[in-house]
Amino acid sequence: MQNKGKYYITTAIAYTSGKPHIGNNYEIVLADSIARYKRKDGYDVFFQTGTDEHGQKIEIKAADAGVTPKAFVDDVAGVIRGLCDMLNISYDKFIRTTDDYHEKQVQKIFKRLYDQGDIYKGAYEGMYCTPCESFWTESQLKDGKCPDCGRDVKPAKEEAYFFKMSKYADRLIDHINKHPEFIQPVSRKNEMMNNFLLPGLQDLCVSRTSFKWGIPVDFDDKHVVYVWLDALTNYITGIGYDADGNSAEQYKKLWPADLHLIGKDIIRFHTIYWPIFLMALGEELPHQVFGHPWLLQNNDKMSKSKGNIMYADDLVDVFGVDAVRYFVLHEMPFENDGSITWDLMVERLNSDLANTLGNLVNRTISMSNKYFGGIVDNKGVAESVDDDLKAVVTGTFDKVQAKMDELRVADALTEIFNLFKRCNKYIDETEPWVLAKDEAKSDRLATVMYNLVESISIGAGLLEPFMPETAKRIMAQLNSEVRDFESTKTFGLYVSGNKVTDKPEILFARLDIKDVEEKAAEIAGKQMEAAGVTEEQKDDEPVIDIEPKEEISYDDFAKLQFQVGEIIACEAVPKSKKLLCSQVKVGSQVKQIVSGIKAYYTPEEMVGKKVMVLVNLKPAKLAGVLSEGMLLCAEDAEGKLALMTPEKTMPAGAEIC
Repeated sequence: MQNKGKYYITTAIAYTSGKPHIGNNYEIVLADSIARYKRKDGYDVFFQTGTDEHGQKIEIKAADAGVTPKAFVDDVAGVIRGLCDMLNISYDKFIRTTDDYHEKQVQKIFKRLYDQGDIYKGAYEGMYCTPCESFWTESQLKDGKCPDCGRDVKPAKEEAYFFKMSKYADRLIDHINKHPEFIQPVSRKNEMMNNFLLPGLQDLCVSRTSFKWGIPVDFDDKHVVYVWLDALTNYITGIGYDADGNSAEQYKKLWPADLHLIGKDIIRFHTIYWPIFLMALGEELPHQVFGHPWLLQNNDKMSKSKGNIMYADDLVDVFGVDAVRYFVLHEMPFENDGSITWDLMVERLNSDLANTLGNLVNRTISMSNKYFGGIVDNKGVAESVDDDLKAVVTGTFDKVQAKMDELRVADALTEIFNLFKRCNKYIDETEPWVLAKDEAKSDRLATVMYNLVESISIGAGLLEPFMPETAKRIMAQLNSEVRDFESTKTFGLYVSGNKVTDKPEILFARLDIKDVEEKAAEIAGKQMEAAGVTEEQKDDEPVIDIEPKEEISYDDFAKLQFQVGEIIACEAVPKSKKLLCSQVKVGSQVKQIVSGIKAYYTPEEMVGKKVMVLVNLKPAKLAGVLSEGMLLCAEDAEGKLALMTPEKTMPAGAEIC
């Protein structure tokens, strides 16, 4: 296999304040699928992940637990690494920011930046969010709360060192403009440019004195290095960077990173702070930073008090490792947040994994045993229906490759399962059970069975980066090795005369939704008990009653036309504090819709969203701008708005009924 060169991929390092939920684990599974794919495609991959272990939040949690901060993070880091191993993550390096080498390099980096005038001592006064470890000015707060996490902030004032961000801002803007692939998806790039870089950067606080659990500033022991300068540098310290100029050969080989895979909530730190730190150090910038969306529980953030947190180990216990990997990879849109529920996982397992894939493999092997004693022999008796099967099967790699080149992992998986669906259709078209009744058609039946086994072999080879154990289990039953990518482009490489297993294994057993719901309820109860929430308190969660309107008939309702729309462009309405003007694709049409949601969404956040649209509302002008429909929103008791979006992926134009 041709060596295509190095590929260095990283995830954000997990914060050791507690056990991560499946929404956090999604990132590591996504990164693993990309790393495995690149390795199989001929790249020399280095995949780094790890844990972020300093900060005031951890100091507080350790004190509450009655242990030292180091003991606390040792325990949590072990849990995080254990979850990675359980999910079959093929990382090459697991870095901890308490590693000696990392801590020493952070101190050297801080001193170097100070000596060259990029860091200076001052004092900070502002609003501080402990969970985010972030300072904010009053103007940056959203409804008086942290704009990142929505939690309460409190006034804080302390002596601190600052980094001169504005010194490098123009250079970073120029880099982003010249390298459009640097920040992905495009909506994240627009958000960083318009909301932060172009308005002007403030100097960044890079040290703290109000707590001790951090890397000490070695020339000023009252200070510890602030979390972001500490955490972000893991991407270079983990591969042997040395601030004195004596970096390891591994660093020289791997840097710059090819991909930083991170959550959209920390995109600012990775696309503004991190590149500027690198510029100050004279190092190249990473090739690409991809800010993936969030995985929500039934479109809601996960919370122990709600009993809706889903942990990877609980899910694996019910569904198995590869089923969990499949779900989180397949159900996440490219830009918009995805949703996970127990019910949806059961539906996917039963339909996609047990039926489309598992049943295909099982009945193919069973028929091979029934009709030919398990011998798979290509007799070469072809018919026209075979040509389409072969074209779909051998053409799948190019489709998967195109999707993976854009990091559209969910779409790549869809292409692979389209191959398996085509195999199931082929069984219906050829009807092996009918052929088996005619001895004269024995060679044709043998050819059909060979075509199915060969197609499944190719599909398993493509599936391996995403569901590695499933691919191996399939090929073990077919008594062959997992195929490399090159061989998935050619039909007919399965050895004619080979014998499949005489005892086909059930890859994925169908699950009863009631059994799973009982398990989910048991898990939720334990979570609420651990959080100190009673069932009565759960029942008392806030609801909203509104004044009922006059009843309408079905005929009245039928006059309203609701469709799914995709926002393809959005901008603020000039001279309006409330209005955004969106261009919304509905089917083959594009409608201009003005909405009073500027306080809740930026134009950049709007682009790419799938929304619920009232299409046949009579056009009207708002603030002098024509509006040709209405975007539907939900409103809470405080008047906050949230766009109504489809739970599952739907095409623009789909009717809502």
